[in-house]
Amino acid sequence: MLKHWLKRKQGFRVVLVAALVVGAILLLAGSVVAQSAPAAPAQAAKASQKPATPSASDYVGIETCTTCHSELAKGFEASPHWMTTQETKTTHGARGCESCHGPGAAHAESADKTKIFTFLGAKSADITKRCLSCHEAKPEQRDFMRSVHNENGVSCTNCHSVHHSKSEYLLVSKQPALCYSCHAEQKADFQKTFRHRVNEGLIKCTDCHNAHGAARDRQVRSAPGQDLVCVKCHADKRGPFVFEHEPVRAEGCISCHTPHSSVYPRMLLTARINTLCLQCHDQIPTGPHSQNLARQACIMCHIAIHGSNVSNTLRK
Repeated sequence: MLKHWLKRKQGFRVVLVAALVVGAILLLAGSVVAQSAPAAPAQAAKASQKPATPSASDYVGIETCTTCHSELAKGFEASPHWMTTQETKTTHGARGCESCHGPGAAHAESADKTKIFTFLGAKSADITKRCLSCHEAKPEQRDFMRSVHNENGVSCTNCHSVHHSKSEYLLVSKQPALCYSCHAEQKADFQKTFRHRVNEGLIKCTDCHNAHGAARDRQVRSAPGQDLVCVKCHADKRGPFVFEHEPVRAEGCISCHTPHSSVYPRMLLTARINTLCLQCHDQIPTGPHSQNLARQACIMCHIAIHGSNVSNTLRK
């Protein structure tokens, strides 16, 4: 009986060892098959979307570009971009034309326009991305992605030309004609009698607005003290005053004035000063010179209309 039991136990051990050996072989074979199998479709697609990093051999240099594009090269050499690419060539890898258009070896060999990035006909988002790769860190352009221009599909090349511009900041044309090409309503504003002297060149659109975006509505700039941009020129209205005129501090200059132009003197919102004042001060006492009937203006007495340091009724 004992001898029979020992023989059965020995056979069980043999079967167990054999099963373990077969399992190990199957596990190893599965691992080999998994490693040799092609990547999953999602992984393969993700890998195919990842752009390859260009090597030095993919670039041909501006001399090669000039052989076909001599006129464009002349325009580029006269622009600030040319000087920047030369100064940063050794430190940032800037490569002239290929700094913006990408590596040109494949294009130079085949003359195929699809082998290089061309700005003409490109999507506005792609153009913006290329320009901001250098300009995003600069204070003037860093807010462009949240600007009204970007939200409406206006790209850098709608206003700037690297190769052909003869205006400052590489503009396609001078201000205000460039701005008027889209903003026809504002062009009509500056034909009114009382206006800022934009058409005469005494002030530019970009003196008050940042075309690349700003934190305020309508991309309006701020003065150095973060006040409204108006006080940059109208410094006597800046304050702070001991006695403030509340609308000036709360709503700003546009509570009484139109910023571009008006048919009324001082670019006011209404023809009569009294009418403008009574929009807020409609509870003034009645008396011998009720302002609803009087011809004299409120500011004949309340002369410090923008704020006063001596009178809480804005007198001087």
